[in-house]
Amino acid sequence: MNSIKKYIAEFIGTAVLVILGCGTAMLVGCDAKNGGGYILTALAFGLVIVAMAYSIGNISGCHINPAVSLGVLISGGMSAADFIGYIISQCLGAFAGAGVLAAIFGLGGVKDQTGGFGSNGLDGVNGNPVAGLLVEAVLTCVFVLAILGVTSKKANHGSFAGIVIGLTLTLVHILGIGLTGTSVNPARSFGPALVAAFNGNSAALGSLWVFIVGPLVGAAIAAVIYKLLEKDA
Repeated sequence: MNSIKKYIAEFIGTAVLVILGCGTAMLVGCDAKNGGGYILTALAFGLVIVAMAYSIGNISGCHINPAVSLGVLISGGMSAADFIGYIISQCLGAFAGAGVLAAIFGLGGVKDQTGGFGSNGLDGVNGNPVAGLLVEAVLTCVFVLAILGVTSKKANHGSFAGIVIGLTLTLVHILGIGLTGTSVNPARSFGPALVAAFNGNSAALGSLWVFIVGPLVGAAIAAVIYKLLEKDA
């Protein structure tokens, strides 16, 4: 029963992340030349993490991100069975969140400024998948490294962890939005891309693998680095 509650929490948290984060991007746009929408989107993603960390953090740890779950798994913080359950819950939550956005924007006749439900792309790196992989791996490594550090039992930052994690996500978005749209989260990329394809825009599916592989590689690197640094510290 406890595992089921964790999976439900991850489903809800990931859905909220997509609705509020990608929804903000859809509404205000993410053009780096128009800084207002750019910053608002970065803040939206960061603030969602803060809100969810203090809402479901005590239930599931508020991963709401397969890359984070992979980092925790490698660090020995969760079982393989829970890891699989988290991944499924997160992907379903992201898909549901993108579906809610499709309903809101469709029924309301609101223009999607991103053209793809906030899905990620490689336009900022001139379509180069290697550059995209590098961006996503580096940003995810920074993000997951911060999470592992601030949630470590040795760190003892429990009451402030959600704020630190949210601010770190905002930080990586500030650089990454103009390059790849900032994924650092395979589920967050999967849901909007799939719903966009169902709505006649399948372009995002072509580069989706970049936003799955890049964050997972970055998370794995972060976990290895943290284990090496933490050892005997």
